[in-house]
Amino acid sequence: MTDKEKTKSSRGSSPGHPSPLMLSFRSMNAKHVTPILNVSDLAASFAWFEKWGWRKCWDWGTPPTFGAVGSGECEIFLCQGAQGGRGRGSNVTTFTSNGDEIADKGVWMSVWVDDVDEVYSQCMAAGLDVTFPPTDMPWNVREMHLRHTDGHVFRVSKGIGEIDANPA
Repeated sequence: MTDKEKTKSSRGSSPGHPSPLMLSFRSMNAKHVTPILNVSDLAASFAWFEKWGWRKCWDWGTPPTFGAVGSGECEIFLCQGAQGGRGRGSNVTTFTSNGDEIADKGVWMSVWVDDVDEVYSQCMAAGLDVTFPPTDMPWNVREMHLRHTDGHVFRVSKGIGEIDANPA
């Protein structure tokens, strides 16, 4: 047996039939996750987020093609024409008709707030595209859906109690 064959054999594989190498990582302690949304128009996206109560944090480039919006401790990066997919479907609702939650080609994400109904009122007053009104869901979350002009859907949510693991 050659040294190369011995090395393969010691890892649990045989010549011609390598087995997957098992790696073990120590536990990760992530500090923050920042989504990056592909947008068609950075300036229009800044304006859209401002209607929703978010603030423009910064932009980069001449002209700007990358930037960020923020609310509280949360931040979302916006990238014009790159880094992910986008696309609005022909659906006018989400979670209402069978399959309407797969029509939009943008990112879906949850945003947790103190008062879903207040956010809903503000969104309606601002003329934003609410695709699902505030509803108490069976997973003990009150949520509404808000769609960005590029098809990204925000599940605006608040927990409403503990989940009963053994419902009657």
